Amino acid sequence: MNQSLIGRKKEIQKLRKYIKSRKSEFVAIYGRRRVGKTYLVRQVFQKEMTFQLTGLANVGKKAQLAQFHAELLEYFPENETALPKDWFIAFRQLIAALEKEKSNAKKVIFLDELPWLDTRGAHFLSGLEHFWNSWASARTDILLIVCGSAASWMINNLLNNRGGLHNRITARIKLEPFNLSETEAFLQAKQITFNRYQTILLYMVFGGIPFYLEQIESGLSAMQNINELCFERNAPFRTEYDNLYTSLFNQADRHQAVIEALSIKNKGLTRKEIIKITKLSNGGGLTRILKELEESNFIRKYRSFGKKEKDSLYQLTDLYSLFYLNFIKKSSPDDEYFWINALESPLFSTWSGYAFEMVCLHHISAIKDALKIGGVQTSVASWQSAAAQIDLLIDRKDQVINLCEMKFSIHPYTIDKKYAANLRNKIGSFKQDTGTKKAIFLTLISTYGLVDNQYSGMVQNDLNMDVLFR
Repeated sequence: MNQSLIGRKKEIQKLRKYIKSRKSEFVAIYGRRRVGKTYLVRQVFQKEMTFQLTGLANVGKKAQLAQFHAELLEYFPENETALPKDWFIAFRQLIAALEKEKSNAKKVIFLDELPWLDTRGAHFLSGLEHFWNSWASARTDILLIVCGSAASWMINNLLNNRGGLHNRITARIKLEPFNLSETEAFLQAKQITFNRYQTILLYMVFGGIPFYLEQIESGLSAMQNINELCFERNAPFRTEYDNLYTSLFNQADRHQAVIEALSIKNKGLTRKEIIKITKLSNGGGLTRILKELEESNFIRKYRSFGKKEKDSLYQLTDLYSLFYLNFIKKSSPDDEYFWINALESPLFSTWSGYAFEMVCLHHISAIKDALKIGGVQTSVASWQSAAAQIDLLIDRKDQVINLCEMKFSIHPYTIDKKYAANLRNKIGSFKQDTGTKKAIFLTLISTYGLVDNQYSGMVQNDLNMDVLFR
């Protein structure tokens, strides 16, 4: 295995465990586009790959089968076979080749971009089902790994299959974006030495998507990189938004309608509010869209503190989508100073505040560790009333609630008289509205920490951005 692989420790451990198991394994890896699924599998099994096939985009069954045949001859050159006419024949040819293998070691079969292989009328899934159910599952030496970026296909046709592949997946791995620690390590491996403020700024724009981070250039500041990648005339991230959703979802315009509705209101929307804004019908179609967006890490579903399931909110959490809708979509490629001029604007202040909150939300475990409550049972929520709003609460089993305030600033943060009054109002309103008897610990999470003044004593936990890199 390549030692340069950044992060992915848990996923690597799982994959190595499956190759050592005493039975055949059927592993599905899924996650959003550009998150590094293919790279992970190829790096872990680069010396153990028995057969690998990658689906082709926008071609029919004939071309896919031709690609399969070419790969079969590449991996098993001694097995001369005719071009298969369908997937049943194709998988029988693969079985015949595998049965000639003399090694008792696990045979790693990697089928990449599975949704592209499943072209209209090709019956690919039926062929795969027959391969697994009638042959591979009865053996002990097969590790079948499948993955694909089209989240809707992977979820509906494979993970939630109700046919012959129902409950046949022995393991599933949802590949998440990098966290800040992994992002920092990734950039350092590219000989890019940003300070943590600049690293967080980049994360607020691109999230922890390895392919996006690969585009960052050394010698340029975070601001310069963002301008070059997002706002110049032929900048790659001008078109990534549409490409991203159309590659992941069928009828992606509906998914984008939901995303764009959620971008309007930072705290999120109820299902009823989403229907009102998007004009989408209330039914199974919307349920599927919301589930697919949630599974792909674009949105999250959460309940406000003390509220019931029916009052759940949906919130946009994908950082690139948030940045695109706030800035890139509103910019012109002819305005080369758009991003620079936006840095002092109210729009930047609003976006950066919310984006930093999302970064903190993505790093709850690191925040809990910094609070020394990693082993305490907790639930994470938000809360709002007519008088006040709290974006992050950590409700602890040890009779404490951390009321978290998150502040993105280029300087240490100062609590002034007005903000101190606002904080007292929040705490008072929360106690009165919820009737909680738990102790309230005011927790400030900021980039450079808190300035010591007459109001700073209100804060029980002062955390700076370094805790997010743990």
